[in-house]
Formats: sequence, C-alpha cells, structure tokens
Amino acid sequence: MSCLCRVVAFSLATVGGALADPPAPPLPAKPKQIVIISFDSARDVSQWKRSRALAQRTGAHFTYFLSCVFLLSPETRKEYTAPGKSAGKSNIGFAASRQEVAERLEQIGLAAREGHDIASHACGHFDGKDWSKADWLKEFASFEHILENAYTINGITPEPGGWQNFARHAVVGFRAPYLSTSKALYEALPAAGYQFDASGVSQGPARPPTVGGITRFSLPQIPEGPKSRPVIAMDYNLYVRHSGGFERPSQADEFANRTYDAFRAAFDAQYQGKRIPFELGFHFTLMNDGAYWNALERFAGEVCVKSDVECISFRDYVERQGGGRKKGSVGG
Repeated sequence: MSCLCRVVAFSLATVGGALADPPAPPLPAKPKQIVIISFDSARDVSQWKRSRALAQRTGAHFTYFLSCVFLLSPETRKEYTAPGKSAGKSNIGFAASRQEVAERLEQIGLAAREGHDIASHACGHFDGKDWSKADWLKEFASFEHILENAYTINGITPEPGGWQNFARHAVVGFRAPYLSTSKALYEALPAAGYQFDASGVSQGPARPPTVGGITRFSLPQIPEGPKSRPVIAMDYNLYVRHSGGFERPSQADEFANRTYDAFRAAFDAQYQGKRIPFELGFHFTLMNDGAYWNALERFAGEVCVKSDVECISFRDYVERQGGGRKKGSVGG
C-alpha cells in the first residue's frame, strides 16, 4: 500500500511539473514615437513667440526653416542677389524695417539657446528646379553670409557673443522652396556642408534614407476629410484642400477639427504600429483664421507630453543616427 502511494505521488509531481510553463521572455520595448514639427520661412515675430511658448508647454523641439531675406530691411535688401536675378529681388519680400530684423534676430537666438533647430529655406523663395549646382552654391553662400553678418549689415548692436560661430556651424539642414528639388540641389547640399534635406514627399510616414551623405526626410501624405483623401501633412496643402487657397474664417473651427482629426489618426497609426517618425510642416501665416495652428497646438499638447513620444527636430534626429556635428551656440 505504501509503495502504491509513493508511485501515485511521484506521478502527480511529474504531471504537475509538465504543466508548468516557463516564464515568457519580456516583449521588446517599442521605440519611442518620434514626431518632427517644422516651420517654413519663419517670418512673423509673434509666431516665433507663439511657437516657442508651445515648445515650452510641451517639451518639444522644432525646426525653423529660415528665409534669409527676412534678415534684410528695405535699406539693406541689395545684400542679396539670387541666381539669375538682379540685386534686391525676392519672391516673398524682405523685412519691413531694421527694427523688425532686430526682433527676428532676437527670436532666432532665443530659439537656438532653447535647443531648437535653425535650418535654411534658402533666401528669396525662388523655384530652383532649373538651377545648376553652382547656382545653388551661390544661394547657400548668400544665406550663410546674411545670417552670419545680419547684425553688421543692418547696423544692429550689440551682436550677441557667439553669433557668428552659431551662423557658421549650427545650420545643417535645408528645405527647398515649393519642395522643388533636382539632381543639382542634391549635389550642392553636401558640398555646402549640409547634413539633411526635408524637401521630399512620401505616400505615408517613411524612415529617412541617407543618400550621398544627406539624410532625406519627406512630408507624408495622410488621409484627411470625409473621404479620407490623401493630402501632404502641411498647413498650406490643407488650406488649399479646405478653401481653395482663399480665406473662409467662418469655417475656421471646422477646418481646425478636420486637421486635428487627420493629424491624430495618422499619428495613432504609427504610435500603435511600427512607430515610423511622423512629420508635420507649417508656415507662420495664420491661414483660415489660424485653423491649422489651433489644430497643431491641440495635437502637440496631447501627444508631445506622452512618456513614450518625443517631439524633436530634424537635427536632433540626424544627431541620434550619428550624423550630426557639433552645434554652434549663441550668447556663450
């Protein structure tokens, strides 16, 4: 009898052991969702302040694609000569006054000290699709010269300590006016010392490849509106979609809600999926009574504060991939 009990006890122990599964290995942690928000032309001083305030509320870092003609007043505009143009010509005008230049320079310096990315949108916002490599190098040289010497050119004092070092070394990125690119542009960019270009458009969020030493970012097309038609994730494209490029302030709330819904759905698809970086582009212009900025602030206020989301600049992203160089600083 005692022998039978021992056999039964042994059998139960064996069966129990067979049923106990080993602990499952922990699932690999998802990478943080990257969101990259940028602004083209970076003109209005009030919008500099508004964007910086948004960054301070949310912990975001932005990329500002600066058009260098906004560092020239009507009196100093002839410092700029675009390829194939006479001196003092620009598609987007110039700063309204020397005082406006001074205020904009102050905002650029503050943004740089706060960790934002100051990048190039060229100078006069001309379509360079037919420019040669030499033309592009001339435009890049104009940008660097005007940024570096903006205080001296305009007779603004005092120039902050470290300004010229910042101007020479901190600008490593570019976005082409009209998102218009060419083989000559991509030959000129590395020759001028740039590290990234953000002029592309992709069918959806895409990981940026590095080609010829240049990391190439693309604004994604995202579903938008009642029919979920794709649109480039940029305020101007939404403005054209919503109101044909004409102001309809009475529908501003409708347009803001549509924009937010499109941003949030496209973000959520990545956040819940492969977590490919998600890019959004804006201008400082308040189209449709500020609908797109209102949507941006709502969106950034919800997602940039998440513990597993990082709203960073293009330069931040490139540096994390090991491609960045030492940044210049202002005021040190």
